[in-house]
Amino acid sequence: MERFNEIERGKIAAIATSLELRERPPLRPAPVDLPGRIVAWPAPEREAYLALYRKVGAPHLWFSRLYMESAELDALLAHPGTAIFSWRVESADEGLLELDFSEPDACEIKYFGLTERLQGTGAARALMNHAIETAFARPIRRLWLHTNTIDHPRALAFYRRTGFQPIGQSLEIADDPRLNGALPRDAAPHVPIFE
Repeated sequence: MERFNEIERGKIAAIATSLELRERPPLRPAPVDLPGRIVAWPAPEREAYLALYRKVGAPHLWFSRLYMESAELDALLAHPGTAIFSWRVESADEGLLELDFSEPDACEIKYFGLTERLQGTGAARALMNHAIETAFARPIRRLWLHTNTIDHPRALAFYRRTGFQPIGQSLEIADDPRLNGALPRDAAPHVPIFE
């Protein structure tokens, strides 16, 4: 039976798909002549992290880190179970990879993305290979992530090509971060604003 549920004005809604790897897959080849490199960010400074988070995530309405209290975000960034990397081209950071090892025997890819400047270059493959190698260098039994319908339109297919298997879906509903100033109003123009 077909069923529609009205979403309250001022909200955004997305279908989230959770995916996992239960063992390290063979790495898919990435181009060797990519611009830039992956840089580790051990305990990054909050404002630099948030600037990169916005730069990479605004087109996909990433917002959860923007709402965290400063002390909570500082603690998360300094936590030994958090591993953060950027993709740096010359002096500009153009990608974000955040791994969360806080769950025993598991690693969650919390954030994974590149700016439009690097999309389609093969940098995503190289960054994902780095995520897999970093995660499975520890004694984990599961690497997992979730993506949603506001993420890059090729994200789900990319994760599946990598070897991730879908394990569930959920509906995410949240306040639209463009309406409270957390993100600019022109972020993610493909997602309508309903005031």
